[in-house]
Amino acid sequence: MLDIVLENGRVIDGVRDRAYVADLGIVADKIVKIGNCAGAEAATRLDCGGLIVAPGFIDMHSHSDELLLINATADSKIRQGITTEVGGNCGSSPAPLSDDMFARKAQELRERYDYEISWRGFDGFFAALERAPAALNFCCLAGLGTVRSAVGGSQPRPLEPDRLALAQRLTREACEQGAIGVSSGLIYQPGSFADSDELSALARAAAEANSPLYASHIRSEGDALLEAVDEAIDVGRRADCAVQLSHHKAAGPANWGKVHDSLARVDRAIRSGHDVVLDQYPYKASSTGLDVILPEDVNVGSPEDIASRLADKRYAALVALRVDLKYGGRWHSVVVSSVGSAKNRHFEGLTMVDVGKAMGRRPVDAALQLLVEERLDVSAIYFTMCEEDVQTVLSYGRTCVGSDASARVLAGPTARGKPHPRAFGTFPRIFKRYVRDIRVLSLEEAVRRTSALPAQRLGLRGRGVIAESNFADVVVFDSERIADNATYEEPQRFPSGIEHVLVNGIGVVRNGEITGSRPGRVLRRGRDL
Repeated sequence: MLDIVLENGRVIDGVRDRAYVADLGIVADKIVKIGNCAGAEAATRLDCGGLIVAPGFIDMHSHSDELLLINATADSKIRQGITTEVGGNCGSSPAPLSDDMFARKAQELRERYDYEISWRGFDGFFAALERAPAALNFCCLAGLGTVRSAVGGSQPRPLEPDRLALAQRLTREACEQGAIGVSSGLIYQPGSFADSDELSALARAAAEANSPLYASHIRSEGDALLEAVDEAIDVGRRADCAVQLSHHKAAGPANWGKVHDSLARVDRAIRSGHDVVLDQYPYKASSTGLDVILPEDVNVGSPEDIASRLADKRYAALVALRVDLKYGGRWHSVVVSSVGSAKNRHFEGLTMVDVGKAMGRRPVDAALQLLVEERLDVSAIYFTMCEEDVQTVLSYGRTCVGSDASARVLAGPTARGKPHPRAFGTFPRIFKRYVRDIRVLSLEEAVRRTSALPAQRLGLRGRGVIAESNFADVVVFDSERIADNATYEEPQRFPSGIEHVLVNGIGVVRNGEITGSRPGRVLRRGRDL
């Protein structure tokens, strides 16, 4: 007796370069038969004639983390066909937390989401997620910025030997508790204060705990892109870790085309025996906090401390001179996506030029004023990339796909603002624009990049490939209709063309609608991979 049969679909298994027509028979959480299931008894049969049956998509770079406890149905992810996501990216993770960090995190989640946290380490966070499962599977990196904060490394200098030793211990403990590797965010404090020696020492600690993966939001994606790529590869070499270059891009018109050189560096590293893979979202704009416009020596301390200093008019004027040297003439390409308070919410969706006009100030002064008023709680979208580079990176054979977004739902406190459309559209956009419209990838190759390749990189046992005895993480979609509908103007729109999504054999999307089921699992290093 089969629980579910997916009938007559065109199977793209993530490995073969051709689709084939077959039924999938599922019992409990596993695929038990691929072939003709016409004569088998089954509790549920879904006609997939004319549809693609593929492994569930793996979001290689996400930021859901503790928000999965708030948005457990993960609507924006599962409607894209995502069945597993990787959290803890860009140097930030839900653990480990010092006492001070725990107090701040507890206050933040209590005030924003009415949620009480209980964990300090990865064991506790994973246990919380297992008690209240999400709709999709989740694995997590240990963020080295979080680790640095936990040992008191908030100052712009290398960690002292005793703090470095403690950071190594916390990194090993995180990996022993199931973290799949480490991540760095080298444009965000305090991670930006780490030098290559520190990064190598901590990545080596992860490797020694059997989690040899270093994922890096590198130190520069602009003028110093190539040097930053070299640094990431060198950290991996010194630590004996695989390297993941996060959301790879060349930012700023002066740097467009540099991805040819960065990919050549990756090729050289691979020929030398190093394991390097990339991830990417298929858009020309990035998104992060507005505070990244601040010089590194200005962006030091707590948000309250930084905002307090910027409130001093003489100090702000000096900072504005430095910021405008970099962003002057480009403020039209910076769009406010969300603010923390209701009083400035009318600025969401406006460029900094328009915000400046509304305030009666220059764009740079308006940006600094907004940071002060919101205590840095401002996110922005930056139109800094070119389409040719997006296609170049995507066409590279070792590029996975990552949304660089958290799980969202359409109502509640996380639904505010105008987020980057990647939160709702990344994976369908790959298949609509870059497979069907402009043919950068074949359909089979796009499936491999979104399933088998990331599963192989992460060491996910029994996932990422349609095969008998593998877990039934499956997406069923119409290759002629799949499309991203999210735009910069209307970003919170679900895609079309995705009919069914199964996670561990349970339907989370059925006939294009969310079922509300939450069968996701925490995937821990040493236990599940």
